[in-house]
Amino acid sequence: MRRLLPLFVVCAALLLQSCSVLPFRRRPPQPGRTTLEKPVVTLPAQVIGNFIIVEATWDRHGPYHFVVDTGSASTLVTPALARRYGRGYSPTDAPRVRVASAEGDITELPAATLRRFDLGDARFDDVPVLVYDCAALSAHLGLRIDGILGFPLFAHARLTLDYPHDRVLLQSPEAATSIAGTAVPFDDANRTPVIHVRLGDRSMVVLLDSGSDSTFSVNPVGLDARFLSGPRPGATVGTIGGDHPQQIGRLAEDLGIAGYTVPRPVVDLTDELSAVGGGILKYFTVTFDATNDRVTFFRDSHGPILMPARRSAGLSFSKTPAYWRVASVIPQSPADAAGIQFGDLVTRINGEPVARWNLTRYEQLVATADDVAFTLLFGTTEVVKTVKVFDLVP
Repeated sequence: MRRLLPLFVVCAALLLQSCSVLPFRRRPPQPGRTTLEKPVVTLPAQVIGNFIIVEATWDRHGPYHFVVDTGSASTLVTPALARRYGRGYSPTDAPRVRVASAEGDITELPAATLRRFDLGDARFDDVPVLVYDCAALSAHLGLRIDGILGFPLFAHARLTLDYPHDRVLLQSPEAATSIAGTAVPFDDANRTPVIHVRLGDRSMVVLLDSGSDSTFSVNPVGLDARFLSGPRPGATVGTIGGDHPQQIGRLAEDLGIAGYTVPRPVVDLTDELSAVGGGILKYFTVTFDATNDRVTFFRDSHGPILMPARRSAGLSFSKTPAYWRVASVIPQSPADAAGIQFGDLVTRINGEPVARWNLTRYEQLVATADDVAFTLLFGTTEVVKTVKVFDLVP
């Protein structure tokens, strides 16, 4: 989870900001015990945007929904879940842990230990967590999110993110089941999986980050990256410490990962470790074996993974049920030319209240429409502005 708390970024990929625990002198704690009631625990999942989300029910307050985030060294849960299952948790007395986002912002979050945590027929006891309100993420995805499951939670289970079949699998690390695909060793010194990939004719190190909605986040320092398009300003990305403008473009070189090729991927620039996000991982069944420090990639086709143009209406939003507030306007975009400004309130899209527009539906609209009609509220007056959809990154 390189990115923790997003704005509702509808003109480009939503990016979760990571919750890296400071300092890095000790490996993040793992759950006390992991119990699998079946040889293979299958969890139904849904992919919203590029996030893979599992559902679990073990009490009358469920179902619970969790984002699986291999890029996070910590598991986060909502205050409600921490109060319900935290061992002696008190929001006022809980110890505070300093965390850093991918942009370097520092904040403190309360720490707790959950007595139990169930995912289907998998049970985790004594789970160390950080407490965070996932309300903005829930609003963005259109689904109540109760937490974000970091990579250390699965230290004692083989984790498979099966994006093509909308499921997550858990197995014992000792399971003799063979895994189809190409295995790649990873380094998990900070309890997140880091592998080598190729960019053109060069090797580079990247984080495998299922908690990022992006395709490929690239730190250009020392990389001599060549761009076919851009980079140019994109969406505004919200972090735990503030908002940051995105720079986005298309590389002129191919990405090679586990023998598969992504020709000229769309990327966003970062100051931190480069990362392969859910926008690429979603094409694979990815199995993480933390016991043996390896990850296996499998897909039915060995053909190239083509990245389509990134289309946009030129706007980023923070979302509430009643309205979407404009968080940023891409300079020199049709939305900019239409006079839409930061802070404007959008109440309708193509004549329908914003409450009817979840992430998937809006993304489909932007991907296919020639223009979008936004109804903006100024005091008690509504004004309709029609904005042309354009290729932010051809």
